[in-house]
Amino acid sequence: MKTIVAVDKCWGIGKNNDLLFSLPEDMKFFRQTTSGKVVVMGSNTLKSFPGGNPLKNRTNIVLYPGGDKRDDCTIVDSIEELKDTLSLYPSDDTYVVGGAYFYKTMIDYCDTAHITKVDADGEATVFFPNLDDKPNWTCVEVSEPIETNGLIIRFCTYKNCDVKPLSELK
Repeated sequence: MKTIVAVDKCWGIGKNNDLLFSLPEDMKFFRQTTSGKVVVMGSNTLKSFPGGNPLKNRTNIVLYPGGDKRDDCTIVDSIEELKDTLSLYPSDDTYVVGGAYFYKTMIDYCDTAHITKVDADGEATVFFPNLDDKPNWTCVEVSEPIETNGLIIRFCTYKNCDVKPLSELK
């Protein structure tokens, strides 16, 4: 399983259930990377999408205890149900896409993290785990700086050398 996120200088990812920045190049990268894949998220992330609708051209799985079942995405009520559902898909095609609490819950079960680092402070109220401080994570690739919407970003790839098996997820 993989994860994908844009973070500011402080590893912030959002505030008021919204993204910190409008980053066209990052959105393009996100679409290219996750299109045709499985995206897994918490309920607040689904609610933050336009109209509360799932992402197009992807299989959307949402951990949403007590949430109404829907035809346009898979709603799971518990971690146990999430594990069972994720086991139906290739882990290499599965991306954790938010939000903050869900990232924190799932990060140790991911082998790869695609992190778009933004050279700015977005005054976030929610944060992604700082992978530079986690001994099992190593940054293995950093792109050249790219300017998008007046901000400088770098696409970074991190690898986890101690991935926990999904069966241990609680």
